[in-house]
Amino acid sequence: MSTITRVELHAFTFEAQNLGTLTGASTIGSFGYAKGATTRLPKYAVVIETADGCRGEYVTHWLGAGPALAQSEMLAPRLIGRDANQREGLYGDMKRELRQFDHMGHGPLDIALWDWAGKRYGCSVGALLGAYRSRLPAYASTYHGDRNGGLDSKEAFAAFAQECHDLGYRAFKVHGWNEGNTREEAALVLHVARAVGDRMTLMLDPACELRTFADALHVGRACDEAGYFWYEDPYRDTGVSAFAHKKLREMIRTPILQTEHVRGVEPKADFLIAGGTDFLRVDPEYDMGITGAMKIAHLGEAFGVDVEVHACGPAHRHVMSAMRNSNFYEVALVGPDCPNAVPPVYTCGYSDALDCIGADGCVGVPEGPGLGVAYDWDFIARNRTALKVFE
Repeated sequence: MSTITRVELHAFTFEAQNLGTLTGASTIGSFGYAKGATTRLPKYAVVIETADGCRGEYVTHWLGAGPALAQSEMLAPRLIGRDANQREGLYGDMKRELRQFDHMGHGPLDIALWDWAGKRYGCSVGALLGAYRSRLPAYASTYHGDRNGGLDSKEAFAAFAQECHDLGYRAFKVHGWNEGNTREEAALVLHVARAVGDRMTLMLDPACELRTFADALHVGRACDEAGYFWYEDPYRDTGVSAFAHKKLREMIRTPILQTEHVRGVEPKADFLIAGGTDFLRVDPEYDMGITGAMKIAHLGEAFGVDVEVHACGPAHRHVMSAMRNSNFYEVALVGPDCPNAVPPVYTCGYSDALDCIGADGCVGVPEGPGLGVAYDWDFIARNRTALKVFE
């Protein structure tokens, strides 16, 4: 037995240049290009220590807002005295504990437990999962369109797609403008396809910006005309209505990718069985960790459905490396002349920046023990805003 004796939660912030909020909110999806702006983004780090001296670590890429951190703080005391090897039992207990909430604080703790396990047994998380590939085909996933001189027109999106192609990307996903102007969105879809569609796989993610079913249908038919690979979270049900998306699937040809905003294996199964999607979405941060993510991967496999990994990070790469039924790794969010919102906390060369792509159009899976990355704890300490320790 490897008894958990200590859990640490380090909240910190970091600066991002030429990045600002486009909507006034502070969620990751609200950010985009803002020349000259400096934004401080919140993240947090998890440390789990056991009595035998082993340590598991994880720094969030997408989570960081107060509600997720608060949920991690609720769960952390429950880990003390438990066996770190028993990830399945811990998964079930943490899942029940957050039954009244959205489960967003569960994933980072589970990921840190997997990092602990890899380090404890001297192998990568991918090896523990039975990974079969070390290079992952990747797509560039844009910030939302702005009005600030970045991705501010259909021509700017097309030019950025060409830039991404020149870097090595062979797939490109568009996030349009937050206003949800249907004609502008449809024109964008068609223009990017005319510019690069003969040599790049294209996807569209309105991120629930379109206001009505009719708007979603109009833009979906543009995706049909342009030959898009998938159409994701189109309108303002916030991506959770299986009935509405089943209806949309029946009226367009482009495959639908849903369930980013549906947490965990059971509701995703319900959504799939109800006919609401062609692909499933999974994210080890959002979907209760690596343990939860692999359940969803296997759910999709049982139904003959591909499961696409949302967002980026070392945990995401290890999960995808062990999935047969997944097509592309998401390098997100990216745009011209601005960084992505991933914290600069790696001392090992790991990166999810725009230039992380290889000439083969792929990114690599870290190879060292656990997640295979080394964190800059001095940087985290210098920028720390709060530290909670549970013993």
